[in-house]
Formats: sequence, structure tokens, C-alpha cells
Amino acid sequence: MGEAGREELMKKIISVLETIADPEIGIDVYNLGMIYGIDIIDDKHVKIKMTLTTPFCPLANILPMMVVEELKRKLGIEAEIEIVLEPPWTPEMMTEKGRRIFKERFGYDIVEEYKKAYSQQ
Repeated sequence: MGEAGREELMKKIISVLETIADPEIGIDVYNLGMIYGIDIIDDKHVKIKMTLTTPFCPLANILPMMVVEELKRKLGIEAEIEIVLEPPWTPEMMTEKGRRIFKERFGYDIVEEYKKAYSQQ
């Protein structure tokens, strides 16, 4: 698979990830910053490093399973998910798009609030 093919496949993978929302926050796993890495093995296999918004997330098993199922169903790709808890997720991991969605939905910039709350410690 050439570089152009890899880039196109990466775009497709990201577009699928953007359809899988964290039900508690309502923003997709990609723009929430829960995807720490996507390693394309070939056009049918991918390894994804994924975190959780909290290690005690009640959806710890469900969200990774949704990623695997959606990539298989929409792209025919077998995904291997590695749950990574280091570094811990913070709102600063969100993409610009994720921040914008959060602000539209909740009325404030979570990253700015997070920085204010934790810069004083």
C-alpha cells in the first residue's frame, strides 16, 4: 500500500471513529482525544491505541468493542484495540473540532476551564 493509499485509509478510519460517540459526553472518540494512535498494518488490519476518559469508565468494554465492530462493518477492517491509561486523558487531548462541539453543546470551553482549574495547583 502506497503513501496515498495509507492517507486515504487513515481518513476513512477517522471518519468511522467520528461516528462513535461517548454516550456520557456525546462527542465522538476521535475528537474527544481518546485515540492515542492508529497503526495501519495493511488495508485490512489496524492497531489502535485508545484511552478512556477515566479508568473507571462504565463503558470501558463497550467503546472499544464499538470501534472494532464499526471498522469491520463499514470498512471491512479488523481492528486490534490496546487500552492505554498513560498518559491519563484530560480535556487538553481533544481536537479543535471536539472543543468546538463541546462549547456549542455545553456553553463553555472545557480546555480553558481545565487549564484555569489546574494551573493554580
